[in-house]
Amino acid sequence: MIKEARLYKALEAGRVECALCAHRCRINPGKFGVCGVRENRDGKLMSHVYGEVIAAHVDPIEKKPFFHFLPGTTSFSIATVGCNFRCPFCQNWELSQASKKDKSGGRGYALSPEDVVRNALEKGCRSISYTYTEPTIFFEYAYDTAVLAKKSGLANNFVTNGFMTAEALKTIQPYLDAANVDLKAFRNETYKKVCRARLEPVLDSIRLMRKLGIWVEITTLVVPGMNDGEEELRDIARFIAGVDPDIPWHISRFHPDYKYTDAKPTSIETMRKAFTIGRKEGLRYVYIGNVMGEGDFTLCPKCLRPLIQRRGFCVEDNRVQDGRCPYCKAPIAGVF
Repeated sequence: MIKEARLYKALEAGRVECALCAHRCRINPGKFGVCGVRENRDGKLMSHVYGEVIAAHVDPIEKKPFFHFLPGTTSFSIATVGCNFRCPFCQNWELSQASKKDKSGGRGYALSPEDVVRNALEKGCRSISYTYTEPTIFFEYAYDTAVLAKKSGLANNFVTNGFMTAEALKTIQPYLDAANVDLKAFRNETYKKVCRARLEPVLDSIRLMRKLGIWVEITTLVVPGMNDGEEELRDIARFIAGVDPDIPWHISRFHPDYKYTDAKPTSIETMRKAFTIGRKEGLRYVYIGNVMGEGDFTLCPKCLRPLIQRRGFCVEDNRVQDGRCPYCKAPIAGVF
């Protein structure tokens, strides 16, 4: 379904400027923005993916990954085609790099905001996740769904690259409960070369999310030769700790995919090194992802006893009581 976009302004000569993501694309009539799903039609910015999902599944919330947001629950997860990044190691590239601009993604199927909420409720989910691709590019669809979800007692979360504008965040904030932000590196050159984006808007989004009261978790895919140096990992950990040491940091193991098939999987040694760096820099909750049995327990930051035990995406034991450790009564950050 094609629907007029939110957050754009008309410019001279029929051009428009999109204000959803930090690219702030200025789009000529008949052309698309970077995301490949938003078109200037006769001076109006139109979304080509409203109510058209390319994926809809029930997932454990831990798969997003969220470890401190409604742990042990399921989330109804939706996505449309398109993305405003061009990451060559994307693990959902068949969806994210598809485009309405060149019709490379084919058609999804209709699922209205009302349908999404009904499915989530019928399947016993506690939340709706806007995930798999970048939710900023299907903002209108996500926004309308989130409003209905909130009225129905469901939580909403974004799994995002964080490259949205402050205007977009402030618009969705009353309905957005949590966000897992993919902080891909801590060098602007990497963002420019690899993602075709910029670092600072992502950092700004993380800061603003916490200021707005949105629960934040951060994921970094540790890619050999790109962002796995000790100095860069330390810079990431220091930034997160400077915003809030209670923000969980998920360091995820890379495996070859899409255009990065010649690269090697991240070594377990590097993953453990990143984990140690995160803890030394003051982060209270650090997790290793994509490695079974490594760093996936939630420990009390005060007495260090295991509170939430996981096997893969399954929570086997959750001892957190009223947001506190049952042993030493220390507060455990999150939404429980």
